[in-house]
Amino acid sequence: MRCRQPLTEKSKLLLKELSEPGTLSAANPVLFPGPDERLRHDARLSAALAEVDQRIAAGPVTPTIDLAAFQAELGAFDFHSPCELDAVLDWTVARLQTGLVHLNHPRYLGLFNPAPSFPSQCADRIAAVFNPQLASTATSPAAVALEAHVIREVARQAGLVPATGHFTSGGSEANATAVICALTRAAPEFAAIGSRAFHGLPVFYISRDSHLAWIKIAHQTGIGRDAARLVPTDGSGRMCMQALAAAIRADRAAGHVPFLVVATAGTTNAGMVDPLTACAELAQREQLWFHVDAAWGGGVIASATRGVLLAGIERADSVTIDAHKWFATTMGCGMFLTPHAAVLSDAFNVATTFMPSHVPALDPYVTTMQWSRRFLGLRLFLSLAAAGWAGHAEHVEHSFMRIGQLNDALAERGWTIANGRDALGVSCLLPPPGSKPVSQIVERLLRAGTAWVSVADFENNKVIRACVTHGQTSVDDIHQVVAALEQARIG
Repeated sequence: MRCRQPLTEKSKLLLKELSEPGTLSAANPVLFPGPDERLRHDARLSAALAEVDQRIAAGPVTPTIDLAAFQAELGAFDFHSPCELDAVLDWTVARLQTGLVHLNHPRYLGLFNPAPSFPSQCADRIAAVFNPQLASTATSPAAVALEAHVIREVARQAGLVPATGHFTSGGSEANATAVICALTRAAPEFAAIGSRAFHGLPVFYISRDSHLAWIKIAHQTGIGRDAARLVPTDGSGRMCMQALAAAIRADRAAGHVPFLVVATAGTTNAGMVDPLTACAELAQREQLWFHVDAAWGGGVIASATRGVLLAGIERADSVTIDAHKWFATTMGCGMFLTPHAAVLSDAFNVATTFMPSHVPALDPYVTTMQWSRRFLGLRLFLSLAAAGWAGHAEHVEHSFMRIGQLNDALAERGWTIANGRDALGVSCLLPPPGSKPVSQIVERLLRAGTAWVSVADFENNKVIRACVTHGQTSVDDIHQVVAALEQARIG
């Protein structure tokens, strides 16, 4: 689409108006159209998105875009000559349809990125219109109170009572918040002088199968990447408690300062849950902050039957849960939960004259890493309000059921489920002897576009990783994935 075109008559009239004295305050009708024009655009875009959603489900999961042609089209947008909004919207929707791995495809069995629920999509539209600044109770009292309510109810469901916390951009920010809180409690002077507050290198412990954003967090918080200790697993993908205890003893003997133990509830590669209760007990004995990274697995708190898989999470000093994972909100919507409100305040408190405050204890700008941010919590509020815990429990059970069907069908054909049957919605698959290498199988599958899976490492083996996250993945979709994997391993 070319945009180097003459101005519309409407634009010409606007420029004429703006050139006349006393009219510089006139609103640009393209940026700020009237009610009728807004409704027309909204209705047109909603219809287009509903149609493309159906086309995505019936088409390939992987991108089919001609990237060179796309770059050439993109270059035509020089932003000197305006384009008609309808044309730009049509072009954008069409190119995204062919230019993305479709996380909202029912045969996307990839990373922890479910198709977003419809209530959470509605929340994005509402938040976009009101556009509240989520920094203080003075400017956004209803939004701040709503988010605080959701956090309390999620914490209650996880067994953390009383608890506070906040929404984050995602799991990485929530986990970084845990590190800052743990450092602040271990050495209150950390807030003023950083790692110099410690008499040795501050160190923390994570499973080698944890999300390695922890390495970046160690760098970002100023304690250095070497501070992140990667603890071996026990052969089943879970953190080895003997190795953890030994690492803490060795660090103390070397003059280092342990301050945090992190257990993962739903590892990225395999969906495994570290021994939460044992980690909690060890952290308590060693007087260390205990954090549970349940960015993925936290969703099982919705289910009365599956919730037992996270026994011990209620003993955590802090918890990360990503609503944009198993709670199926739009990206990115993380949560940080903690019973230690005072530590959270000590970690992020700041005094300003330009930010009025009505309830300082709740104000996100003095209790979180961020300042102004989007109204994230509305996404989970609308989903929970509309479906309840029971509805989200059904969503969790659906994932377990479909991944079980995938495992059963492949096991009948000689495949091995390397991570066992108790993982949180993730299957690590080894093809039968005589098959093509794992990387070739995945490459062939992605090239066909029938489904999306990935290559992962599990206990020193390359495996095919599959995770059912889409709420509408059907038995037929599972059968198609099985057939595609079989064809890819042999063909």
